[in-house]
Amino acid sequence: MISRFLPILLGWQVASSAAAAATNALSETEIQGRTLAQQLLAQSPISNLVQTATLNIRLGPGKRREIPLRIQTRVNESGWQMIYETSALSNRMRLVVAHEPGQPNRYELWDDLPESGAVDGRPPTVLTGSQLMTPLADSDFWVADLGQEFFHWPGQKLLKKVIYNSRACSVLESTKPDPATAGYSRVLSWIDSENGGILYAEAYDVKGNKLKEFQTKKLKKVNGQWQVAELEIENDQTGTNTRLEFNLKQE
Repeated sequence: MISRFLPILLGWQVASSAAAAATNALSETEIQGRTLAQQLLAQSPISNLVQTATLNIRLGPGKRREIPLRIQTRVNESGWQMIYETSALSNRMRLVVAHEPGQPNRYELWDDLPESGAVDGRPPTVLTGSQLMTPLADSDFWVADLGQEFFHWPGQKLLKKVIYNSRACSVLESTKPDPATAGYSRVLSWIDSENGGILYAEAYDVKGNKLKEFQTKKLKKVNGQWQVAELEIENDQTGTNTRLEFNLKQE
């Protein structure tokens, strides 16, 4: 019986040795950064949830657009999904972000849906690579933002611990070695040390210039628990701004 499992054990030892060697080559801040990123990716909701929200998009001086949004959290045996559905009169879309422990995110997009929002057996477009920089309903929230794709990048470094808006935070630097031309190359995230939420973040383009700022703008106490009421992303290079406002109600 031992010989039957010997190849598996040897394979595990080789993998473990390789992982240990790789870890030994990292600095302490990189080890801490990878550990924090893995902890963030391991966070999972415990139950299904349906929320309604509004994308309030500022396109320029005096130009605004409001798009109703339905956000569904669906927990299953293999992981969990976040489903975003817009109900705008034009470009009605459905985005599914599938999370599975230890695996890359999977992104499925249906766009130009009929007024009913029905998929009707249509296969989705599976988004990968630079396609993750696709905006959600012309907003400043990109698909990569919704999936927090930057926590999957190989470069993770814990820069420092600070106080931000009276909250203890860890500042995590995520870097990508081969960024897309129109995407992010580096993201700095201020992570709440208590609940693991992102309070503030900055994203930089391939030239190292700041591209976006993200903030948790409002919290609201609902049924005795604090919940996010408003998120905001501002694109420094286009001058556009999007607020994601949740419709939170007491039960």
